[in-house]
Amino acid sequence: MIDTLKAIPVRALFARLFSLVFFVLAFTLVSTTVTDVVQDILSGEAMMQALIKGVNGSVIALAVYELAMVIRSEYSGRSESHDIITMMRRTLPRFIGTVCVAMSLEGLIMIIKYSQLELAGNLYYPVAIIASTALLLAALGVFLKLAPNGQNGGES
Repeated sequence: MIDTLKAIPVRALFARLFSLVFFVLAFTLVSTTVTDVVQDILSGEAMMQALIKGVNGSVIALAVYELAMVIRSEYSGRSESHDIITMMRRTLPRFIGTVCVAMSLEGLIMIIKYSQLELAGNLYYPVAIIASTALLLAALGVFLKLAPNGQNGGES
């Protein structure tokens, strides 16, 4: 057992540990979301509100799952490339895309809630979330445009 642990590099060991933590967290989020949606529907809450909560929790769980997949694939030692730029070009779009979907859904849900409750003064917060999402997507586009592409020998 100790010989096996010595054979595994520290980087791969921590990658497996962190990916396991994030997989468990994603599973917990999914199961909690399903339980909450079922309880909300059975308690007589509006079907649309329960489904919106379900979508919101599911997208967050998907973002956590995607993070676990990125950690497992890129840092576990099984990666064929050790070039950080290649790794970032491959993994960042997937993860940031998932995060942007989660952020934009949260902002839109907050806009709908505040509009229904006539709390127009609080609309700054969801608008800021949606603007942050747009800024994050634009930053990803700039990174992908400026980062060297691995196919053409490192030239952008």
